[in-house]
Amino acid sequence: MYPSYHLIFGILFSLTCFLLFPQIELIGLSLILFSSVLIDADHYLFYAYKKRDFNLANSYNWFVKNVNKFLSLPREKRNETYVGFCFLHGIEVLIILLFLTIFSKSFFFIFIGFSLHFLFDYFSESFSMDRIDKFSVIHDFKQLKNLKFIEDVTER
Repeated sequence: MYPSYHLIFGILFSLTCFLLFPQIELIGLSLILFSSVLIDADHYLFYAYKKRDFNLANSYNWFVKNVNKFLSLPREKRNETYVGFCFLHGIEVLIILLFLTIFSKSFFFIFIGFSLHFLFDYFSESFSMDRIDKFSVIHDFKQLKNLKFIEDVTER
């Protein structure tokens, strides 16, 4: 799912939380919103590592191009292909964030933002392929060995 969609849903969700639970205050609203979008920094870091290019616009354009290529493939090919490795997208990160709530309630708001992001990613992925990525960082890392990188896949 594109960052713009995460931003729109993050705004709607954050405002709803703020209206229902005003005690979260502006800082809680901001942490939920920003974490629901900024978790995708791992996409940028993957690009920067893979391409040795730190230009954010190039990263965004590269992902848009490759996601469009991915979506143009037949479903069977999509099931055998990956676009990137997202090390912040996984249950392990959520567990760490929950643990960190012991030290600061701010981590709870970040946990909520990340969880919202995951929920929309899972929903989006369910329409494009028959596997669920980004549930476990460890699982995804192991699974990449059995998948083809999008740039190595021909469209036919």
